[in-house]
This record gives sequence, structure tokens and C-alpha cells, in this order.
Amino acid sequence: MGFGRRKDVASRPWRLSVKLLIASSVVTVIGFSAICVSVMLDMRRGEEKLARQTLENLASGIDADISRNIEVYDLSLRAVASSLVMPEIKDVSKEIRHLILFDHAATAKHFGAIQVFDADGKLTIDASTLDPVSENRSDEEYFQVHRDPPDEGLFISRPMLHRGAYAIVLSRRITGADGSFQGVVAGSIRFSYFHDLFGRLSLEPDDTITVLRRDRTIIMRTPFDLDIIGKNLGDRPSWNSANLQSGGSYSGVGPVDSVPRLYVRRSSTSPLFVVVGKPMDSILRLWRTEATRIGAVMTALISFVLGVTLFLAREIGRRALAEEKLEELATTDALTGLRNRRKFDSVIDEEWRRATRQKIPLALLMIDADHFKSYNDTFGHQAGDQVLIGVAICISDSVRRAGDCAVRYGGEEFAVLLPGLSSADALAVAETIRLKVQQWSGEPMVTTVSIGVASLTPAPKMEWSELVRAADEALYLAKAKGRNRSVLATPPQADAGGLKLVIPGRCEASNLESKDSPMCSCTSEVWC
Repeated sequence: MGFGRRKDVASRPWRLSVKLLIASSVVTVIGFSAICVSVMLDMRRGEEKLARQTLENLASGIDADISRNIEVYDLSLRAVASSLVMPEIKDVSKEIRHLILFDHAATAKHFGAIQVFDADGKLTIDASTLDPVSENRSDEEYFQVHRDPPDEGLFISRPMLHRGAYAIVLSRRITGADGSFQGVVAGSIRFSYFHDLFGRLSLEPDDTITVLRRDRTIIMRTPFDLDIIGKNLGDRPSWNSANLQSGGSYSGVGPVDSVPRLYVRRSSTSPLFVVVGKPMDSILRLWRTEATRIGAVMTALISFVLGVTLFLAREIGRRALAEEKLEELATTDALTGLRNRRKFDSVIDEEWRRATRQKIPLALLMIDADHFKSYNDTFGHQAGDQVLIGVAICISDSVRRAGDCAVRYGGEEFAVLLPGLSSADALAVAETIRLKVQQWSGEPMVTTVSIGVASLTPAPKMEWSELVRAADEALYLAKAKGRNRSVLATPPQADAGGLKLVIPGRCEASNLESKDSPMCSCTSEVWC
């Protein structure tokens, strides 16, 4: 009935409040989560940037030390190569020649003695002795590389076992005045130099420092692995050399092992270049700790917000349900289960305004149980209550539209509000109710009902009390004419201020249309 629809309408604000609360909480959680994720990503980028700068500085320092030593040693090789082509050098003794060639040569505990080989690869001069042992190096890479191309410049060999120790050999071509190949001058830097250099640094176990030749041959690496030393990274199909350009960086798995690292390559013009790597786990260790802590706090806050939201949503739902129950108790007749007079006044006021706006008819049935007082006095109040309940059930069964409102108006009187029904339709509903009550009661001495029917389209200045008065007057007329009948009030006449009851004659019960009038009141004998 109508109160069901209005009950749903009344509960919508509460439902909207719950949905708004949940939506606000979800948006808040998503917003804070997005901010938290953004902050943590910024922190991660900051950690990576700091690590990159640190590695660049480390690579720069190592590269500078290696380049300086190579340059110093190369100056000594240049000096020896240029002195050997002077004509006067052949006419001096071994001692004087030794002083001329090696007096200003660079010496250090990690530098090997400079040696001179003739065009056939035979050792002719050794900075460590006046009488060098006989040996031939014509099959060595550092000799062959100078013999054919005349402009090789400084050549750095692959790591090799040289004079009893692992070292790299630095060599230069000796070119005669006529451009002919006169031999090779060579020296070495032992691996002990790199071990000493890297040993002074504070490195974590998985940190790597790699020194490479320009052709990407590994000269030295820490952690030291003899199986890796001397290998060319260009021969590894799984590694793309474009990943790490000069002066750039690369994050991921490198060419040597499967540990993800941040690699930084130092930009340098030296024959060797340095690549420094640091594991991503080490770089992001502090960040992960902070991210875990922040994530735990955010998870707790989100859980708290969602928990409070669900609690409040449940409480709002309970309050809405309680208010609906209170509203139902306040507007429901306890005996019959129909709406009460208070609800009727509220609904008719609302429907009257709606009918006025939309210019549609509004019908009202006023129903009264016939001879109820005498029946109640004869059979008692409990029997009377059962009669009222039976009448209410007949009314409820007959009024099924969502907008209709059936109420107990007071005592043995009932009312049914029928929005949008014309007089004829309202009269048909009234007859349905009357006949159901008559059929239910079984005999007239139990009870019947009299019904007054009124229907009109409200005018702007009219009040809904006029509709009630018209239906009430029609009810009184139905009782005056013998009860157990429905009487319809006619629409307002041009010369009258309200609804007028017209009863011109009689018609047959089988036909609701009068022989003399279009409107009628109907019983077993129809009054028109």
C-alpha cells in the first residue's frame, strides 16, 4: 500500500548517508594510499639517485688513480722509445746507456722493469740488469700488435703471467727515422697494484669494481675471480653492450653473474675504463625498511578507518531501522495493522499537493461498520475487535496499489485514499470492499459496511478537508438509506461551494449506471 512506498522514501536519506560514508572512507583510503605510494616511490628514486652519485664518485676516483699511473708509466716508455732512436746511443757503454734510458723511468713496487726487444723479438735491454737473459717475445700479442700497424700507440695487453706474476703489459713501438720497425719497448703493472687499490676501499661483499679495456676485455675485477679475468664481454650473447654506455648507468642483471645491481661507467679517455656496481638489495635496504614501516602504519590506519566506517554504517543502519520501526509504531493502528489517523493526515496532505500540481483526481472512501456499537455491546469487546480486524483485512485485500493508503480513521470507521482514481473507479473499489465484508461476515447481523465515496481534481484554492467532508456526508447518507451500501458524492456544481449529493431515483443492482443519472449508490437496491 502507499505507506510501504513512503516508508522506502523515508529510508532513502539513511541509505544515502551510509553510501556517502562508505564512499568518503574509500576515497580517503585511496587518496592516502596514493600519497603514501607516491612518497615511497620518491624515496626509492632518491635512494637510487644517491647510490648513483656515490658510485660515480667512486668510479671517478678509481679511474683517476689508474689513469695517472698508466700515464706516468707511458711517459717512461715514450722516453725510452725516443732515446733508442738517437744515433749517439749506440756508441756509449752499457752503463751509460742504462742511465740515459732508465734514469727518469717511473719506479714503484707494482711496476715491472722496462724491457726493450729488437725487431725480431729478442730481448736486448732490461732495466733490471745490465746483462739480460736471452729470451724472445715475437709471439706475444704486445709485440705483434706493433710490428704491423705503425700507429698503434700505447697498447695494453690482456692479463697474463709475466715474469712470474699476473700483470698487464704496456708497450710502445720503436720507430726508426725512416719509419721502419725497430722493436718494442714494454713494461708491466702487476695485479698487486689493483689489489692494493681496491683493498683501501670499504666495499660490501657483493659490490663490484671492474676495470676493462676499450674492447671490453676484463683486466681486473673485485671480487677477484681468475676465471673471469681476461674474458671479453662482447663474446657473451646474453649481454648487450649498449646497456652501459660511457658515462651512463644501468640497473639490472650484469654480464658476469645473476645479481641485480646498479652499474655506473666512468666516462674517460684512458685506454682503460672503470665500471662500479652495487646490488639493488643493498641500495634499497633502508628504503625497504622505511617502506615496510610506513606500509604497516598505513595498513593499520586503513584497517582502522574501514573498521570505523563499517561500524558507523552498521550503527546508522540500526538507527534507520529503529526509526522506521518507531515511525511504523507511531503511524500504525495496533489492532488492525492499518495506518492510523496521524499517518492519514500526513499522507492526504502530501497527495493533495501532488494532485494539485499534476492536476489529477484524488479519491477518498470513508467506511463505517454498520451496527457495530450494538454488536460490541451484545457480544463483547473481543468479538468487536475481531470484527474490526476482519473489516481491515477485507480493505487491505481490496487495496493493492503502491500509492493507496488504507487507515483506521477512528473507532469503527476506516478511510481509504486512492490517488489518481476517478469517481467511477473509486466507486468500484468501494463496492469490492463492501461485498468482501458482506461475504466474510456471512450474515447481516454480524456486520456490514457503509461507504461514502468522493473524488475530485483539486483546485489551487481548495483544501483537502473539503474532500473529507464530502466523503463523510456521503457516508452519512449511505447509513441514512439503510446501510450496507456505497454512496458517491457528485463533483462541485457551478452554483455550489462544495460537493453535492444527488439522489434522483432508483436503478438495478446489476447495472451501476442509473436509468436517470450517471452516478449512483449501490446496494441490493441501488440508490441513485
